[in-house]
Amino acid sequence: MKAGPAAPSATPPATPPGAGALADADVIRLSLDDPERFAELFDRHHRRIHHYAARRLGVHAADDIVGETFLVAFRRRATYDLSQPLARPWLYGIATTLVARHRRAEERHYRALRRTGTDPLPEPLADAVTARVAAESEQRRLAGALAGLSSGDRDVLLLVAWGDLTYEEVARALEVPVGTVRSRLHRARRTVRRALDAPATDEHDE
Repeated sequence: MKAGPAAPSATPPATPPGAGALADADVIRLSLDDPERFAELFDRHHRRIHHYAARRLGVHAADDIVGETFLVAFRRRATYDLSQPLARPWLYGIATTLVARHRRAEERHYRALRRTGTDPLPEPLADAVTARVAAESEQRRLAGALAGLSSGDRDVLLLVAWGDLTYEEVARALEVPVGTVRSRLHRARRTVRRALDAPATDEHDE
């Protein structure tokens, strides 16, 4: 099961390949001899990766994360497991590793949302994590809860909620057992629910 229904605009769809188009794995395989073919992978998935990174670090930082993600993927394409037709979990895993270098910036981003209630993206932050919660006070509490999660728990929750990955895909992306994904997700959801159920206050972070 997913973390909750997302609004239609919450996560941009990947650009679908045309009828008869090659699977991601085949594109990667062909790119080993013809590097320009790798651009097809970028065309299919860059919007979703950008949205995910923007959710975690803000729009400006997302541009850099996307560029780095596909550069790393291109350099590592020879190591890709060609038995996996869809490359999206692999790309999200790379992006998540890059986001990890900006943990403090990410937490500042969420704390700023908690203070101001101003989301830099068009749709409310809470849409993809709780079933379309739009109230500013709840959005602030959610941002505070995300800032307080451990990095591992936050990665799993947001890959499920904003990356729209299955448990198995999250496990592949983070290179952890599926059981670890389940336990982290359970813990993160419990923390978020507790934050959203808490009475609203006027307290602000320092």
